[in-house]
Parts: sequence; C-alpha cells; structure tokens
Amino acid sequence: MAGNPDRRRLLENLIPEGSIVTRQWLMEKASLSKHAIDNLVKSHQLRLLSKGVYTRGSIRLSWQSIVSTLQSVMDTDYLVGGLTALELKGFSHYIPGSRKTIIHLYGNDKWPIWVDELISEVTFVRHRRSELFATMDPAISRQYTLQVPWGGGTHALNISQPERACLEVMTDVPNQISFEHAEQLFQGMTTLSPRTLQRLLEDCTSIKAKRLFLWFATRNTHSWLAKIDQERIDLGSGNRVIAESGELDKVYQITVPRQSQNG
Repeated sequence: MAGNPDRRRLLENLIPEGSIVTRQWLMEKASLSKHAIDNLVKSHQLRLLSKGVYTRGSIRLSWQSIVSTLQSVMDTDYLVGGLTALELKGFSHYIPGSRKTIIHLYGNDKWPIWVDELISEVTFVRHRRSELFATMDPAISRQYTLQVPWGGGTHALNISQPERACLEVMTDVPNQISFEHAEQLFQGMTTLSPRTLQRLLEDCTSIKAKRLFLWFATRNTHSWLAKIDQERIDLGSGNRVIAESGELDKVYQITVPRQSQNG
C-alpha cells in the first residue's frame, strides 16, 4: 500500500482542487478501499459532501464541477443545453430576475439526489432528452454537441450546439421563457448552420418546438432560413394553442401573443 506522501500525490494528480468524485470512482481509479477512503476523510485529505460523494481542498464548489462529475466521473448522458448552452456561447445577455443561477440539463439517465443539495445558489432544471428527440439514438445525439472549457482550461463541459439549444429553448416557451425573451435570443441567431438545422428539425419529435422555431426564424428573416427545406419537416396537423388569448398564425398554426404577431 502506498505511503501517505505517495497517496497525497496520487490524490492531487487524480482530483484537482474543487473537483467532485464518487466513492465508486475512487475505488476504481485510485484503487482505494472503503476503509482507506474513510481514513482520508478523517485526515481531511478528502472532504465528504454527501453520501458517497467527495471533493479535495477548500475551493468553493461550482455548478461546472457538478456537471463535470455527471459527465466525466459518472458517465451519465446529461448535457448542458437550452438557455444555459446559449449563454455559454455568448448568444444570451438577458439578466433574469432570480438570484439563483438556473442551469438547464438534458438527459435520460438517473438523477443523483446529491446534485440538488450541494450549492444553494444554483437550481438545476432537468429535461428529458425525449422531449425533443424521442427516437434519436444516443450516439447520434452526441453529434449535436460541443465542448467548452472551464476551470482555467483544464476541464471541458459537453453542451448542446447552438442549433440544438435553440430547439430546446422552444419547449420552455412561454411557461419558463417568455416570447419576448425568445425573440431577443433569435435576433442574435444570425450564424446558425442550415445543414445542422435541417437534420435536427427532421429528427425532432416535438411539433410545438418545430413550429415555434420556424415562426421565430421567419419573423427575424435570417438568411439561413431560405436554405431549410420545410417540406421535409413534419409539422403535424391542426392548430396548437401556445399563447393563451393570442392570435392564430395561419402559416404555422400556432397562437402567439398579439403584440408579437403584429411586431
């Protein structure tokens, strides 16, 4: 068994300060027994955060470290998506009224209880991937993601591409995201890839998200819209009420706020 100095160096190499790991990960990656892990906690070389969850050092935890653990340590399918992904790529400058940081995550795997317990200033909003892409294979889903660095560039988070994140935002309109906020977002969406959008819109199973997306795109007359073949996109049939007491847009058959319709 490695001595204390060797074990300390091993922990420093495996677990950067502020990173979060699980007991299972420590047993597999560091070859530590349960007894050894308990001793490391007693000697303050590891800090117990929740049952079976640990960190090293005194650096304040961040939502990025939690998401990194979900993605890299626990190997779940959760992605940073929707409004959060757009904010990380500089598309959103909207300042919400809430004092809490809202982080939108998309995935179907089991949700660890401890995620909601570690940082009181952060609220994680979990979305099922099947809300938008019920039939999409996970391997295909990963093609519509990218990585953004954090922690001084030593780590990276998997997030939705902007094209995918835009569709994810549509599922939250108007209950969590207002029409006005979504309009502000779309005004900056001048550089989206029509090829990527075409594939995503064809694969998307949410009629509401697709209709809303195309409605916002039409209002903002972005050049990429002309390159999308809407005939290949299943938009369903019948009217959909999205804005209560709104006006019906006859092209996309959705009710939208009267001020937005006329704006």
